[in-house]
Amino acid sequence: MNIISIAIFVALFALVSVLGMYASRWRQADLSEIQEWGLAGRRLGTVMSWFLIGGDLYTAYTFVAVPALVFAAGAMGFFAVPYTIMVFPLGYLVLPRLWRAARQHGHVTVADFIEQRFSDRPLALAIALTGILATLPYIALQLVGIQVTLGALGFPTHGWAGELPLFIAFGVLAIYTWSGGLRAPAMIAVVKDLLIYATIIGAIIVIPARLGGFAHMFAALPAPKLLLKAPDAASLNGYSSYSTLALGSAFALLLYPHSMTATLSASSDRVIRRNMALLPAYSLMLAFVALLGVMALSSGVAAMPEYAAQFRQYGPNFAVFALFLHFFPSWFVGVAFAAIGIGALVPAAIMSIAAANLFTRNVWRPLFARDCSAARETRMAKQASLFVKFGALGFVLLVPVQYAIQLQLLGGVWITQTLPAIVLGLFVPAIRARSLLAGWAAGLAAGTWMMAENGFKSAAFTLHFAGVAMPAYVAVIALLANLGVVLAWSVLTLKSSPEGIQSDFPL
Repeated sequence: MNIISIAIFVALFALVSVLGMYASRWRQADLSEIQEWGLAGRRLGTVMSWFLIGGDLYTAYTFVAVPALVFAAGAMGFFAVPYTIMVFPLGYLVLPRLWRAARQHGHVTVADFIEQRFSDRPLALAIALTGILATLPYIALQLVGIQVTLGALGFPTHGWAGELPLFIAFGVLAIYTWSGGLRAPAMIAVVKDLLIYATIIGAIIVIPARLGGFAHMFAALPAPKLLLKAPDAASLNGYSSYSTLALGSAFALLLYPHSMTATLSASSDRVIRRNMALLPAYSLMLAFVALLGVMALSSGVAAMPEYAAQFRQYGPNFAVFALFLHFFPSWFVGVAFAAIGIGALVPAAIMSIAAANLFTRNVWRPLFARDCSAARETRMAKQASLFVKFGALGFVLLVPVQYAIQLQLLGGVWITQTLPAIVLGLFVPAIRARSLLAGWAAGLAAGTWMMAENGFKSAAFTLHFAGVAMPAYVAVIALLANLGVVLAWSVLTLKSSPEGIQSDFPL
């Protein structure tokens, strides 16, 4: 254990905890209303929304997993850069329109919009349950990021001594989320993002200089990891995997409940458009994060005996931590590890609130308490958020990490199947709920089957067409099946109803 690193880590963690506790007094309102607790009263301006959405989308696991993938797989890991670039134009088109509909009708979740748009509770329930199931392993992976951070600081990660820091971290998270709702992660996101920017800037300046420059870094990479494997007459190889993984990940990131919750908390649709124009700055940061994987490869930290035990325990996930431990003084290591740890708490808080909103508004209330008061609804959302947090904590403590990662891959496949209902519901008047529900079921079934065929170990599935093998991201293949069923069902419906399909919902 390094006392200086731990002291700085604990001090910064205490700072954000105090901010989280103070959040309930920031822009005071009646937090017994779910619009105030779960969406911060829809009053976040451009700056706070920028930090919240950025802090929401760029998680601790992103900070760990992206360079780990580059470290393990090379160029394929850089798919994260184009997908975050693609997601913002998509958000610019879709999210302001969704925000206007939600504000006009008082929607708290995207499933609220689906139910009012189509007057179909089964479709809304399907969208809500998909969002909840896709979010739970994502929260669990934030805990994985904290676990590796604590291990890198020298804390034990097994037994009660290893579990205690996780319980403390999520106990504090539970307290300030309960009291401040979405206001708490919104305030903490500012500190978290500033810490991450400082960490990345320091790494980009110091480490390449110590390694002899960027040219030397890339020259030291093994040839198979430097570029994607080129297509040939028999297979598209890495190109089709890379492109579909980027596209499918952009769809998934746009649709996750925590993304929608952060969006609906904005004060206007203009705020959302401004943020979709400004948020590519995070894509630049993510490119620098991916470069950490290149630095870890070229520096040879995996072969250094002082980190051998940690690499055996955590695998490529330890690459970033080894870099900072090797190249920086203790005080900066404390700042960097605090950035990663706090970077887990912000998205975990938003995810738990988003899942709680979906459960309360679209599962519990319509099925069990249709006439409940606003205060009771908010109280149930708070209780659901606690269950989600500590359920994810139990998931990490009881289930091996590799299963959490595999379930998160499956969650990305599932959440992508909500795209037709949301996007077509926003832009296409002549669409019926039953066609969307059939497409959703077909997409989920196809995606789950392909993941099962891969043993839930890979999100790429190889299609064969005209003698050419085309590996592609399962979410994209399943989405095509989904859209195919929606189109076929809609054509058959139009033929049986020549007068067409009309919607009373204002688009």
